[in-house]
Amino acid sequence: MAITARHTTTLALAYALSAAESGFPVIPLSSSKLPALRSPHRDEPGAGPGRGPGGGAHPCRGECGRLGHGVHDATTDPAAVRALFAAAPWATGYGIACGRAPHHLVGIDLDVTPTTSAAATATTATTADPTPDSVAALQQLAFQHLFTLPETVVVLTPSGGRHIWLSGPAGITVPNSAGRLAPGIDVRGAGGYLVGPGSVTARGAYRLAPGSAGLTPAPCPRALLRLLTPPERGRHAGPGGHRGGRPQQGHGLVQFVLAAHAGQRNTRLFWAACRAYEHGFGESLVEKLVDAAVRTGLTEHEARATIASASRLTAGPA
Repeated sequence: MAITARHTTTLALAYALSAAESGFPVIPLSSSKLPALRSPHRDEPGAGPGRGPGGGAHPCRGECGRLGHGVHDATTDPAAVRALFAAAPWATGYGIACGRAPHHLVGIDLDVTPTTSAAATATTATTADPTPDSVAALQQLAFQHLFTLPETVVVLTPSGGRHIWLSGPAGITVPNSAGRLAPGIDVRGAGGYLVGPGSVTARGAYRLAPGSAGLTPAPCPRALLRLLTPPERGRHAGPGGHRGGRPQQGHGLVQFVLAAHAGQRNTRLFWAACRAYEHGFGESLVEKLVDAAVRTGLTEHEARATIASASRLTAGPA
């Protein structure tokens, strides 16, 4: 039993060192998926119980120089990684800090339900056997907000869920959230962490999905990034994704139409027009949508007829 435990810890360290070498800051985790090292401030007055995966409620984030500050201990330095694991010989896995350079990792955590749906497999090529509720919700978001998930790293969880890894831009903070994006979808951003592949927990092992080996986190689609980041106070983020004004309103919808291929021109135009009318700027975007549709191969008559259909549909009953 002790030999097996040591073997698990050794493997966890090896996986963690490999991740650190690739630029992912890591910390050791226990079999409960929590940071393996307890806070050095746990017995200090006012420390209180831990709050979330980042560690305890004490305001210190490692400035004291001691280990045990949860995700704030995360590092890519091999010597520091070894020191963390040496201090936690019971560790069975490792966590990867999100939001940190160079990858600025963002994790989309898809929860599971007891059944599976073949229809959900279209979400992304790297998500095999996804579950219906969370994947269907992600599909709906992609459809409504005009984005496609790129080929990227996907980690399979012991419960049958999956973590989709994306890279966020520097200077933009993606907060952690649970169910805010959609039911069954959690987000791991700045101050959070993802359980790394190769980790062993009480429920089983985390592993890379087929096709993920050798991949790096793909850039987060801009439309999805807008959903993940709260709008700036005092400014309005319009449906076109440009904060603070209407000159660029609907730009993303026009680009969506321009990207249409044969067989999808009318469909893309119809849904772009629907979104524009739903958000109250359909009439002002008509000419740009018509121009974009004509450039993809539709006639002006076809384009205007499709947009008129979208206008009638979104107007609802009189």
